[in-house]
Amino acid sequence: MNMNWQHLTLLVLLTGSNQFVYAGDAQRGKVLHDENCTKCHISLVGGDGTGIYVREDRRIDSYSALYNQVKRCKTSLGVPWPEHQIEDVISYLNTKFYKFDVPNKKADD
Repeated sequence: MNMNWQHLTLLVLLTGSNQFVYAGDAQRGKVLHDENCTKCHISLVGGDGTGIYVREDRRIDSYSALYNQVKRCKTSLGVPWPEHQIEDVISYLNTKFYKFDVPNKKADD
């Protein structure tokens, strides 16, 4: 089942829950990543740019570090991504490369 933000919001409201999981869409994140991140990463590590995620000396060692790095890159590039698109890119990177446990996020965060 492909759940969008409206469905997720409705689910949270109907269940009365004040917690939900970061729910970025990895497929949308891949598109955003490929359109905005790849060129810089290729210039840094060569190849197709994905070596930046799997290198031995990678800086990202937790989900929160991944979140912070994506936000830094977004700011550096001047990309106008709203929060849900940041979460899409994080979801793609985490699913494809990092495999960190995804934290819960309170609805009022």
